[in-house]
Amino acid sequence: MNFELLKNEPMSKHTTFKTGGCADAFYRVFNIDGLREVLEIISAKGEKPLIIGNGSNLLVSDMGPGVPVIEIGEGMSEVSVDGDTIVALAGARLSKVSRCAMENSLTGMEFASGIPGTIGGALYMNAGAYGGEMKDIVQSVKAYKDGEIIEIAGEAMDFGYRHSRAMNEDMILLGATLKLKAGDKQEIEALMNDLNQRRRDKQPLEYPSAGSTFKRPEGYFAGKLIMDAGLAGDSFGGAMVSPKHCGFIVNTGGATSTDVYALIQKVQSVVYSKFGVMLETEVKMIGEF
Repeated sequence: MNFELLKNEPMSKHTTFKTGGCADAFYRVFNIDGLREVLEIISAKGEKPLIIGNGSNLLVSDMGPGVPVIEIGEGMSEVSVDGDTIVALAGARLSKVSRCAMENSLTGMEFASGIPGTIGGALYMNAGAYGGEMKDIVQSVKAYKDGEIIEIAGEAMDFGYRHSRAMNEDMILLGATLKLKAGDKQEIEALMNDLNQRRRDKQPLEYPSAGSTFKRPEGYFAGKLIMDAGLAGDSFGGAMVSPKHCGFIVNTGGATSTDVYALIQKVQSVVYSKFGVMLETEVKMIGEF
């Protein structure tokens, strides 16, 4: 079996916000053949799918995504090491790939060890943390475009702050070759542990969220602007601006996507009125709000 079809599948099961209505058709693909087959099925209906990995940067409407969903996950998560390079398929979790690098005494990916996403999602948005980002380590990317598997050099991916060319082109990211450096295994593990402890100390990981809700505005920090606007702990329904880190909107229990969206709009409005800065969401909105 190359893929599995789930009907009326709640997106709350597939997003880290734990919100979102049902997808009429939710396809879980297990290999490239499955992806081709599903794309043919969807194309024949004149539809365009939403591609997801771990759903860690998505806010899906309570009415559902409005399009078929293709999940690239465990079925396409193989990771292999060759010298100082790692080849990882799009469904591989960043935590898994980072640990694989550490176990092979390869440094350069420690920054990604606590990011709750997949390689595909990380490539799509050039994920980064603690001074590192995907563009620093991507040697090449494999993608599915116009019915063909193509390879793109890392420098040709147009990586920028939370941006890649995949956002502007009709391609599906399949994986990447990552170029790392030889290092000391114990030092790599110590740095990963330190970064992950800092993440636990400073971020509200006890609640479902999509990580940083807003992009960093040039010359500012989103969390500080929100805190200075007096919005720490502000809530709408089950959604709350985390007092622990105001850059996070969290689901305190029973939040809907509508709650989260309403709070996002309030934060944007208040911050703009107080400081003249319009916060842009890092979280991708899917469906109708």
